[in-house]
Amino acid sequence: MTNTESPLAGRTVVLTGASSGIGLAIATLLAERGASLALAARRVERIEKLAASIRADGGRAIAVQTDVTVLADVRDLVQRAVDEFGTVDALVSNAGVARLGRIDQLDVEDWSAMIDVNLRGLLHGLAAVLPVFRSQGHGHVVTTVSTAGITISPTMGVYAATKNAARTVMEALRTESTDGVVRTTEISPGFVRTELADEMDPASRDRIQTGMREFGLDPHAVARAVSFALEQPHDVEIGSLTIRPTVQN
Repeated sequence: MTNTESPLAGRTVVLTGASSGIGLAIATLLAERGASLALAARRVERIEKLAASIRADGGRAIAVQTDVTVLADVRDLVQRAVDEFGTVDALVSNAGVARLGRIDQLDVEDWSAMIDVNLRGLLHGLAAVLPVFRSQGHGHVVTTVSTAGITISPTMGVYAATKNAARTVMEALRTESTDGVVRTTEISPGFVRTELADEMDPASRDRIQTGMREFGLDPHAVARAVSFALEQPHDVEIGSLTIRPTVQN
C-alpha cells in the first residue's frame, strides 16, 4: 500500500541497480512512500517481477533493462521515465560492482569493470538526467559510494578508488549547482547483506560474505537513508551520509 501523504508521493525516481540488495530495498521503500519508479538493471526478469509487485500493491513502476556502461541505455531509461510519468525528480545511481584483489595482481579486466560501472555508470546517469533537471528547474542525484573509500584496506584499493572518484564527481556537481536547481547526496554504506561479493575471487568473497553474515546491516537501513535525503524540502540538501554497523572498524 502506497503512502499518499508522504513527501515522495507523486515524485518520479530513476533507480539503477534495482534488481537486488540495496537497490531492491530502496525500490520497495520508495514505492511504499508513494514514489513512481523507473527500475533499471541488467537482469530484466528481476526488475519486471519487482515492478509488477509494486503495481499490484497500488504503486507505479516500470522496468527498463539497462547497462549503465552504455550511454544509450541510460538515456533511454531516463526518456522512458519521462514518457511514462511526465518528469524525473531524482536519479538514484546505485549500480555497482566490486572485484577485490591486491594491486600487484594486475587484474586489469576487473579494474576496467569497476571503472566502467562505478564511475562511468554515474557519469552516464548525469549525462542523461541533468538536461531534464535543468529544463524543469529541479532534480536530485543520490549516489551509493562506500566506506571502503573512507578507510582504505588491502585488496580494496581500486574499488575504493572508483568510489572516491564518484564522490569527487558528486562534490564537483554540488559546487557547480549552488543555484538551487540540482541537489546531491552521497550515501556511504559499510557492510550490508547483499550480493555484492558474489562475483569476487573465492578468497575475497569468503571474507566479505563472512562479515556480511556476522554483522552486516539489512539493506533497508541504507534505503531509509536514501528516502530521508529525498524527502527533504527543495531548499535542504543532505550532502553525505555514512551508514555502517556499530561494530564495524
